[in-house]
Amino acid sequence: MKSLFTAVLLFIAVALHAANPAHSADPLHAVAGNTPAEHAESGAHEGLPQAAPVLKDFGFFKITNSMLVTWSVALFLIVFAQIATRNIKEIPEGAQNFWEWLVESLHDFLEGIIGHELVNKTFWFFATIFIFILFSNWFGLIPGVGSIGWGHPGPDGHLHHISNPLLRGANADLNMTLAMSMVFFVCWTIWALQANGPGGFLLHLFGPKGDSKGALKVLMILVFILVGVLEVVSILFRPVSLSFRLYGNVFAGENMLETMATMKPALGWLFPIPFYFMELLVGLVQALVFMLLTAVFTLLICQHDEEHGHGEAAKH
Repeated sequence: MKSLFTAVLLFIAVALHAANPAHSADPLHAVAGNTPAEHAESGAHEGLPQAAPVLKDFGFFKITNSMLVTWSVALFLIVFAQIATRNIKEIPEGAQNFWEWLVESLHDFLEGIIGHELVNKTFWFFATIFIFILFSNWFGLIPGVGSIGWGHPGPDGHLHHISNPLLRGANADLNMTLAMSMVFFVCWTIWALQANGPGGFLLHLFGPKGDSKGALKVLMILVFILVGVLEVVSILFRPVSLSFRLYGNVFAGENMLETMATMKPALGWLFPIPFYFMELLVGLVQALVFMLLTAVFTLLICQHDEEHGHGEAAKH
């Protein structure tokens, strides 16, 4: 379990998120080249930029501020998991107690939704994705994330707005949420083929349901072929909907916090406080929603054989 957790976390945090963001801006260039007037004329707006600024450009590989947060969260979770499970005690305490409580709670929760057999097969992924998204969302609320970096001085010479922060919430970057969704899509495809086989997988999508004969059966075959086409479109769209749902909520939350902090500079420390509590809850809910949707999508494709097996058993 621990080795699988480490492997998938590194894969999610590094492999796909390392794609070059072509439209990201260079914060060092922005600071050195633009004056406040040029910044206003360029159409730039105050708030979190949609594209994650590039901190270091190696040509073939770019490091953005959201990638830095992604790696930091992944490293923290890996180190914490190793420390918590280094010396396993029969009566857990401290970090081991917290880690076992978290993992066991997630396991029992998922088992009640997708069943014992499927949870034993897929728990490593769902637990990892939930824990990673949760801690990534909460990491973005730490003071300094989004408020330390480069910006443009105002008319009085003071810096009023950080246009290119050093750190940015990992899930406020569409590259990261899309990467996690694509990792799930690959896993979902493998699990579906394992549960149904290639023929059973196609039959699950396009095969007619129910008992019918004669002309009605031919009509039902045509109807379910069309339904299968719509189902394929829905399946292909799932990574998009999963990634945009998580990205949109986190991106909007961070922009809201920044707006509250800059609305009245003298009270910038006070206005965001109620919204921080709300964002703590949003971070938990979004991690839970992402995990539940992926788990339910997996259940829907993998329960076909189980239902068939139960039906055959009932006949005997």
